[in-house]
Order: sequence, then C-alpha cells, then structure tokens
Amino acid sequence: MKTHRFLLGLRNYFIFFMTVAFVTSCCMMLFLTTLSRTMGIDFTAENIGDAAKVTLINVLVISLLFTWFDYFRRKQTVEIPIRRITEAADKIMQGDFTVQIEPMAHDAQQFNEIIDCLNRMARELGSVETLRTDFVANVSHELKTPLAVMRNYAALLQQPGLDEQTRMEYAKAISDSAWRLANMMTNILKLNRLENQQIYPQSAEYDLSAQICDCLLQFEDVWEKKDIEIDTQIEDGVTVKADAELLSLVWNNLFSNAFKFTEPGGKVSVSLTATDHHAIVKVTDTGCGISAEVGGHIFEKFYQGDSSHATQGNGLGLALVKRVIDILQGSIGVESAVGKGTAFTVRIRRN
Repeated sequence: MKTHRFLLGLRNYFIFFMTVAFVTSCCMMLFLTTLSRTMGIDFTAENIGDAAKVTLINVLVISLLFTWFDYFRRKQTVEIPIRRITEAADKIMQGDFTVQIEPMAHDAQQFNEIIDCLNRMARELGSVETLRTDFVANVSHELKTPLAVMRNYAALLQQPGLDEQTRMEYAKAISDSAWRLANMMTNILKLNRLENQQIYPQSAEYDLSAQICDCLLQFEDVWEKKDIEIDTQIEDGVTVKADAELLSLVWNNLFSNAFKFTEPGGKVSVSLTATDHHAIVKVTDTGCGISAEVGGHIFEKFYQGDSSHATQGNGLGLALVKRVIDILQGSIGVESAVGKGTAFTVRIRRN
C-alpha cells in the first residue's frame, strides 16, 4: 500500500514537473525573445545557462509544492470520503445495518449523493432485517401453539380406558389444530408468492355481484349457528375486469373476520355499489371493534389485535387482503369503534 502511494506520488510529481517546465519554458522564451527584440539586448550562452539553472530550480520547487497540494487535496476530497464509505459498506456486509455516514463538506456533493444512497440502503436493510426477525419469531410462536395442543391431546389419547365421547373430543382438538397449522402454512405460501410477484393477475371481466353472493353463502352454516342477522344490499350485474381468484381471497377473509368477531345475535352487512370507474364493497359487523392503535397495524403480517389469542387466527388474512388489493391497484379502508363494530371498504377498478 505504501509502495503504491509512493509510486502514485512520484507519477504526479513527474506530471506536474513536465507541465510546469513546459509552461515556464514557453513563457521564458517568449519573454526573452520579446525583450531582445524590443530593447536590442543580446543574450550570451552564459546568461541563458544561468537563467536556465534558476528556472529549473523554480520548476522543481513549484512542482513539489503542486504535488503536496494535490496530495492533501485528494486526501481530503477523495481518500477520506472513500475510506468512510468503504468502512460503512464493510459493516453493512457484516450485518450491521445501524451504520449512518455523516455528509461531507459542500464541495463533495457527488460523494454526498452516494452517502445518502448508502444511508437509505442501510435503513431499508435494517427494516427488512427487523421484519425478517419478527416474521421468524411470529412463525415460531404460531407454530408452537397448535403443535403443543396436538402433542398434549395425543398424549391424552394414549391413556387407557377413555370413553368414546372423550376420545372423539381429543381427536377433534388434534384435527382442529392440524387444520389451523395447515391453513397458516397455506397463507404463508400465498403471501410469499404475492410479495415476490410470483402470482400475476389474470384479468378478465366477470360478475362481481354473483361472486360476492357465492362467497357469502359459504358462511351460511356459521351465521345460522351464531344466529347472526345478514343484511345485503348488492347491486345486480356489477362487473369488473380483475382476477376473480385473487379477489375471492379478499371476500373470504373479510367475511370470515366479520363472522368470527361478531357475537351471537349480532349483525353483518354486505353492500356493493358501482360507479363508472369503481366497484365499492363494504363489509360491516357489530363485533367488538378495534382501537385506533390496533387499526394502524391490522394489515401487518402476524399482527393480531386479540393479544390473548382467544379467537382462532394467525394474523395473515388481512395481510393477504392488503397485498391482493395493492396488486389489483385498488384501495381498502377500515372504520371501527371499540364495542360498536368494524367496517371495511374496498374499492376495485372496473376496467
């Protein structure tokens, strides 16, 4: 490294020497020629030799000063910024995403642009790492619960002398946990494919009114069991040009949440209206509602407003809904009040 710097300094000195020597010699020759012609002075070889020696010494000194000046200039404006950027990049490669580089002086604007990009990249990587860590922690937690249930009930099933009713209850608990586990893994795979753009919308014009009715009827057993009142205001013949399979994920998740959080004897309302450019679907329930704080996180993966996990879920449904709506270039909003219920409004482009 030191040898390289020495050779680089030597090369710069040679360049400065040749430049200064050429410029000084040209200026000196022009000066002496003009002086000789205008004043009639004849210069002897001895005079020219003495002047050449003095000029050579001046050229050597000036070249040396230029070399030192260039060295310190490059050190301040190039080497130090590059070293700071390189050190930060090394830390990022080692997994330290807290790195932030202080901007340079105003005359290093191009380096400041690189530094700004590097700082933003570090912050983004830090956010991704946080999400990855949270994702792993949440998956581990969500996997642990059904697996613990399955293990405990499997151990209970091994006890001798169980009556048929008890055995069926234990078996059903294992089956429900296995279903919950399988459903969670399916949703994780779907969400991963959506986020990595491995699912591309297959847009085609179809009857949205019929699709919403069909999806709603799939929950008939649920609302009858809980004695939930259903109020539908669905315009007939509303068509959209979108991916029907992806949108079915949206309606199934919204309906599932509405029935899950609505108490027995409550009410779930579904409406569909249309404008020239959008179809507007609103799903309203009279459930427990959510606070403003919870409402700001409900579209995040694995986030569950019910921290006690009293209701069955894994916090992936609304994340899927939000991702599908984003892919289809629609919008979704939520209005809720604790103890009064929740309303989700989805806007889908019709063409």
